[in-house]
Amino acid sequence: MTVIIAGKSFNSRLIAGTGKFTDFETMQKAHIASGAEMVTVAIRRVDTGAPGHVGLMDYIDTNKFWLLPNTAGCQTAEEAIRVARLSKAMGINNWIKLEVIPDPKYLLPDPIGTLEAAKILVKEGFIVLPYINADPVLAKRLEEIGCATVMPLASPIGTGQGVKTLENIKIIIEQANVPVIVDAGLGVPSEAALVMEQGADMVMVNTAIALAENPVKMAEAFKLGVEAGRMAYEAGRIPVKAYASASSPLTGIVGKN
Repeated sequence: MTVIIAGKSFNSRLIAGTGKFTDFETMQKAHIASGAEMVTVAIRRVDTGAPGHVGLMDYIDTNKFWLLPNTAGCQTAEEAIRVARLSKAMGINNWIKLEVIPDPKYLLPDPIGTLEAAKILVKEGFIVLPYINADPVLAKRLEEIGCATVMPLASPIGTGQGVKTLENIKIIIEQANVPVIVDAGLGVPSEAALVMEQGADMVMVNTAIALAENPVKMAEAFKLGVEAGRMAYEAGRIPVKAYASASSPLTGIVGKN
């Protein structure tokens, strides 16, 4: 089950988020139940006295979880670069989940700003994991400039619409030589299993867990969904046929000559 990103191995193929939980205790329990080894956290929440932010890092065991800082809230390439540099200066690590989102209604990522920011951050030595629309051409360009992964969305952030971009995700997976992490829009574990069955390397889940009626149970459910999907991919599905095919052999049946 191991996936390798920038030389670092992860046994779990689920990345957990830290936003939208009702309290930090629930978040912590959900992280444990998810089996995740990587959690993403907005840089703007790490070092701020704003309500709802204080104490966040006290509930993340950095000996158990690899921190993936992200640039959530950044609307331009320049802003995302500045926040990434702040993360590095804070001594977290040199990884960054790059988000450039100028659209306040649908929260769709800016492809041009993302590519511009990624070029600069890669040159500065960051391990860049860019969040993008499911655009195979952009995904390939980001890989070519040195991004460690690509992170196409399944559907808009936080909508729970499920996998609306499956055909493009398939193309991205087919063309990629870096891990493909499906991020955003997943609502239930079966949707995580679906993209894992296609060969996605990981999924990132936040809202579907945090806002579930029972976040801890949902976290465990996503863990199992991701594992089942990956196992099915490795096992190899049967071909899809136009006509039925009997499960039992027709030879040697009683009453047949």
